[in-house]
This record gives sequence, C-alpha cells and structure tokens, in this order.
Amino acid sequence: MESDWIPARFIDDEIEVGFDRSPTLRKKPKVPDTIIWGDENLRVTEVIAEWFDTHRRGDMSRNMAEEHLRVAERRGSWGVGRFFFRIKVEDGRVFDMYYDRAPKKAADRMGHWFLLREMKPGKKS
Repeated sequence: MESDWIPARFIDDEIEVGFDRSPTLRKKPKVPDTIIWGDENLRVTEVIAEWFDTHRRGDMSRNMAEEHLRVAERRGSWGVGRFFFRIKVEDGRVFDMYYDRAPKKAADRMGHWFLLREMKPGKKS
C-alpha cells in the first residue's frame, strides 16, 4: 500500500527548469523534465500528483468585485494562480514544486518556478 506523504523540510527556493519539448502554453505549463536547484541538476522521473490554486493574493485579492472574484477563482485570470506538482526525481527524493503565474514586474511578464518542500513517506495525523 502506498503511504501518504508528509513534509520533510520546507524549501521555497526559486528554481530554473528545463523541458525536453517546450510547453505549448507557457502560462499553463506541464511538469518540467529537469530542475536546476543550486548546484543540483535533477531529472524528474515521476509525477505523483498535480493541482491548481486560483486564489488571488495580496493586493490582487482586493481589487475585484465579489461576483467576478468567484468566477476568477474557478477559471483563473491573467497572472494569477499556481500550478503545483508532487514529483519524484531520479535519486528517489520527492518534492512539491509550483509554477507561480504572477509576473514580478511589468518587464517580466512570465511566471516563475519554485521548489516548495521535500516530502517523505509517512502517515498524516
């Protein structure tokens, strides 16, 4: 029986990623094939889970009428949302990572990738 995953350590570092084939939609990417984290070049071997969070954060959570906010949280809107992936890399470690669609500034229109945490097998309490 597959065990549940629990956090082993919090990371939340911005990372670089690589794709064997470029994603069709850059703001709605697939799981990358490689992760460059510090001096490590990690090859992704398995996608364990994926999910999407469309919640608006910070000032963006207060700049929209309530009825439009409900629709945006279901569908997402430009520059808002995070794509999460739980992945296994070739050395067997498991990580949660995400792509944040929010641009950092006007000249930087693309989102950024982050390695959120390392996971380990265990039972959730």
